[in-house]
Amino acid sequence: MAAGTPARPPGPELRRTLGVRDGVAIAASSTAATTSIGIGMGALAVYAGRQTPALLLVAFLPILGIALSYARLNRTEPNCGNGYTWVGRSIGAWPGFLTGWVVLVANVVFMAYTSAITGSVVLQFVNKAGLHRLLGVDLDPGSTGVSTVVGLVALVAVTVTAVTGVRSATRLQWALLAFEYTVLLVFCTWALLAGHESFSWNWLNPFAIGSFQSLAQGLVLAVFVFWGWDAAFTVNEETRNASDASRGGLIALLAMLGLLVFAAISFQRILGNDELVAQGPQALTYLGAKLAPEPWASLPLAALMCSAFASLQSSVIPTARGALAMGRDRTLGRLWTRVHPRYGSPAVGTLLIMAMSAAVAVLAVGIPKINLMILTAVNSIGLIVALYYGLTALACAVRFRADLRAGLSPALRGVIVPGLSALVLFGLGGYLAYQYATMSDHFEATPDNGWFMLLIPALIVGSGLVVGAVAKWRRRSPYFTTGRGTDADAIALPMDATA
Repeated sequence: MAAGTPARPPGPELRRTLGVRDGVAIAASSTAATTSIGIGMGALAVYAGRQTPALLLVAFLPILGIALSYARLNRTEPNCGNGYTWVGRSIGAWPGFLTGWVVLVANVVFMAYTSAITGSVVLQFVNKAGLHRLLGVDLDPGSTGVSTVVGLVALVAVTVTAVTGVRSATRLQWALLAFEYTVLLVFCTWALLAGHESFSWNWLNPFAIGSFQSLAQGLVLAVFVFWGWDAAFTVNEETRNASDASRGGLIALLAMLGLLVFAAISFQRILGNDELVAQGPQALTYLGAKLAPEPWASLPLAALMCSAFASLQSSVIPTARGALAMGRDRTLGRLWTRVHPRYGSPAVGTLLIMAMSAAVAVLAVGIPKINLMILTAVNSIGLIVALYYGLTALACAVRFRADLRAGLSPALRGVIVPGLSALVLFGLGGYLAYQYATMSDHFEATPDNGWFMLLIPALIVGSGLVVGAVAKWRRRSPYFTTGRGTDADAIALPMDATA
């Protein structure tokens, strides 16, 4: 298929089985904003200080380039495998497979620690109700072990919802989204107006950040904070028009930018930098306690809990669908392609994703404090996110390189902006990898040990090479010959036999 030629659109069978409202694209991408604010503001302040709003604005520029790349590629070739399919066809099978693999594993790790966050938030509510001990166990929200047990119950609940189909999941997403955004906007506006810390235009000056290393680390962390808008592109085969996925992803990204910058300024109007860093992932609930008496002070905590549940759901849905795209190419086993005859969702794959996330969450119990576990996961996944975003943008620049001769506007949108965005993310990732490799002289499982920070991304990429080798030489996947993923209707759906 020639570059720029529209791919065959998703087949009517898949649309009949998986058809949902157009709004799923926006809902799938928007639900993690409150979680990002809840756990991200304190972490960003560690590196950017009072320049956190500036850091978010700077990080948005390459992310916007990535989003435009996704939108352009999606209009040409809508596919729930997105980067896996696009990179494979434009650059090569091995980079494409690694893109799909690191997305899958990064989401599994994300769901593992988000489960623990969800459990921690639930335990905070339980503590507020006066229950601090049950069956001899301290219900400590700061304990990774107890939080993980509670969070795994939440993970099972959202998986059941995801299995029953994207339509029901979308309704739940919109309900959670409306509540959490309302609470967040009310409290951030309150903080902005009532704060005692004087606003400074220096907060918007990225050059005031202490060092280039702090800037680079902060930018990768900010990229992670924005992560999630691309979930819309994994359900484009389940929307009435593939352009809805592109529009939904871009709208969600712009909404996240506005909300994150607004929240960062609002937080800094109430909290000093040391105070913000000390609170870490509890910064949002701490803000609520400083502004309002009970029971109103618990509303931000409720919003954070809704966002955590929604983040789990909006992660398991696209991850299972990405694995479906890989399974139908035989780069993963055919087990991943089993579609529920009633709900039309990749039910087996969804359950497998849940099981793997639960296993990772149990392994993470070895990091005793949830704050340290979150910091470890965020720093490691940030490098992986930069890698696969960069590869996808590079695929866009390669595929549409003919646009360089079509005029300034097409060249900017199709080649120059995606190419520059890819280079920025590769540069940041490479710089931080070098810093991690040289900052420590011994290995220790802590978030400030460089070798440990590199171990997790290295294991993800290394395991991808092993799985890819099995797919190429044992399963003899045609993907490794052509680099092309299958079209959306290439998989036989159980429902088709009775339709």
